[in-house]
Amino acid sequence: MPVFEFKGYSDAGKAITGVRDAENAKVLRAVLRKDGIFLTEVTAERAAAGKVAAVGTAKNLKLKQLLVGRIKTDDIAILTRQLATLLGAGIPLVEALIALIDQVEQERLKTIVTQVKERVNEGASLADALSEHPKAFSNLYVNMVRSGEHSGALDVVLTRLADFTEGQARLRSKIMGTMMYPAIMMLIGLVIVVILLTVVVPKIAKMFEDMQATLPLITRILIGAANFATQFWWVLLLLAVIAAWAFVKWKATEKGTAKFDAILLKLPVFGPLIRMLAIARFSRTLSTLLKSGVPLLTAMGIVKALVTNTVLSGVIEDARTSIREGESIAGPLKRSGQFPPIVYHMISIGERSGQLEEMLANVAVSYDAQVETRIGALTSLLEPVMIVMMGGVVAFIVFSILMPILQMNTLVH
Repeated sequence: MPVFEFKGYSDAGKAITGVRDAENAKVLRAVLRKDGIFLTEVTAERAAAGKVAAVGTAKNLKLKQLLVGRIKTDDIAILTRQLATLLGAGIPLVEALIALIDQVEQERLKTIVTQVKERVNEGASLADALSEHPKAFSNLYVNMVRSGEHSGALDVVLTRLADFTEGQARLRSKIMGTMMYPAIMMLIGLVIVVILLTVVVPKIAKMFEDMQATLPLITRILIGAANFATQFWWVLLLLAVIAAWAFVKWKATEKGTAKFDAILLKLPVFGPLIRMLAIARFSRTLSTLLKSGVPLLTAMGIVKALVTNTVLSGVIEDARTSIREGESIAGPLKRSGQFPPIVYHMISIGERSGQLEEMLANVAVSYDAQVETRIGALTSLLEPVMIVMMGGVVAFIVFSILMPILQMNTLVH
């Protein structure tokens, strides 16, 4: 059955947009009219046979979907929570999806849910329907839903998935919010320095030149830097573009990615933080998947794809191979030297006691707390460091300008 995006007005004159499936545009008009909606425009996203008659100009809905915004993790988390609540209340899956279509506000997500409902109505499983939209629903999401369908506890799995998604969204939001202030400070400082070098310093240099004064070395360096920045800014821009292009090309290679990821893990301050984030994601994701009934080897494959650092993902792949050969998870993690002792010891205890999911969850909680503490400390450290750096640059410029002025005043007296 085709899916349509429509626009219209209610009896009260309020503009309404939405997505609904119907046999054709004429049937859609009749259905909406019964709901008190006067149709003004219809866009057919997919028709059962060729072209579909529509009011207004037919458009490509997939192109429009690219323009209505990216689906956020928060949107998926809310959708998952609502679907879990509906299914937990005993509402059939198709009816729950219909209720979600009316509830979802994000237009692109509304279209996707409508298509998912249509596929489920045609007899497909929910996991198969979701897998047709990989940009909205990750491999982890689809596999957890599939395990929930197989175990008959879809509402429970969806609740766990909602908790997991909301936790990831909170952590990402906290990191972005924490780094926002230093980024703004750096941008403001850069703008101030550029204005001083391109506007203020050239005027001061012209004054010194007219006075034919002998300038100190520090002032000559500043004026030279300002002249270069003013006259050859395009060279700096070109060099920056070339350097960025070369870095991207190098990092796109397998060897470059591995080398860059290894360097990241060895950075003095940020390396431990990157490792903690990766271990927290590994532990929480694996725990959630195992609790939801996903087989261990499948879960390890999903987790490997989610850990973006190739060094750590390589360790996970080695562990997956060892598990396939009958070894435990903790052994390969210990041999790699990339995972802290507390991690593989807790995993080993969990494997022996049959409480691997709980131990992984404990590791995730511990590392999430450490990440928050480290980010807070890093932010507290970055603020004064950046202020001192900005103050140092501005002081250098001001001192370079004042030195010849003070020298001339001394000579006059």
